[in-house]
Amino acid sequence: MSEQRPAETPSNPALAAEARIARTAVTVFPLLVLVAGVVGYLAPGTFKPLAPSVPYLLGVIMFCMGLTLTPPDLASVAKRPWAVVLGIVAHYVIMPGAGWVIAHALGLEPELAVGVILVGCAPSGTASNVMAFLAKGDVALSVAVASVSTLIAPIVTPLLVLFLAGSYLPIDAGGMVLDIVKTVLLPVILGVMARKFAKSLVAKALPVLPWASAIVIALIVAIVVAGSASKLAAAGGIVFLAVVLHNGFGLALGYLAGKVGRLDDRARRALAFEVGMQNSGLAATLATAHFSPLAALPSAVFSLWHNVSGAIVAAWLARRPIRD
Repeated sequence: MSEQRPAETPSNPALAAEARIARTAVTVFPLLVLVAGVVGYLAPGTFKPLAPSVPYLLGVIMFCMGLTLTPPDLASVAKRPWAVVLGIVAHYVIMPGAGWVIAHALGLEPELAVGVILVGCAPSGTASNVMAFLAKGDVALSVAVASVSTLIAPIVTPLLVLFLAGSYLPIDAGGMVLDIVKTVLLPVILGVMARKFAKSLVAKALPVLPWASAIVIALIVAIVVAGSASKLAAAGGIVFLAVVLHNGFGLALGYLAGKVGRLDDRARRALAFEVGMQNSGLAATLATAHFSPLAALPSAVFSLWHNVSGAIVAAWLARRPIRD
């Protein structure tokens, strides 16, 4: 879910109102995704034919993300390279590794195993920065890590999938590179350019971007669930367990990585969400295009669960004092 990032400490009525909007979006979004999943399961004939549109839907989400990026977001990378590099390394080591371990430990069939690993190899989730804000974390660091992890995904994600999932199914890493460039990198760049050259128009659109992204992600989930509806009853339980473990490890180890790297508490909170929350829309798109609807099922479940768990963890952290 792409969103206009709120300021870190809402100390005036306008920022407080923006914080309320962020909390509402985070609360409503999982419900919207859950409803979409149920509808996709009950009416697969309606959504299954829409599978070819999934890459274009993801492009819309990433374009919205590009619209929210500003030069200060990218400049923050240069100001604190150690924290950003730590976040990127933690993200692309912890989540792919955890996905591989969980797939082996649970004895998942090849398509589901590849699906879980693919989710782990995706860049940071597009709702991670608002979770960091709600948890009183370092929003600037969150945005920097999410942006860089997305920009390098065309190279890193296919290589990791090839290395970790190649023993399960044949992997077309070159095809993945092209798909990620077309559905992620180009839309983000176009969004950044649109914000630069159409500032007034984009400023008017920013408040609706979280909802537009939420609706599109929900539609992707409905399509993915519809594609694997016939196997959902048999595979749903083990997939849910894998997703809960995967996301839980990411949140906990992301925070721990910040602690090991001697970052402050606000930065640790940000890294928890940057590591634990994935761009499940991209994972679903790649799984559908390169493998099967069943391989995309972990992505659909992850899309729901990481927003639920993220909101819970953010609320819990927000009640805990910041430790210097």
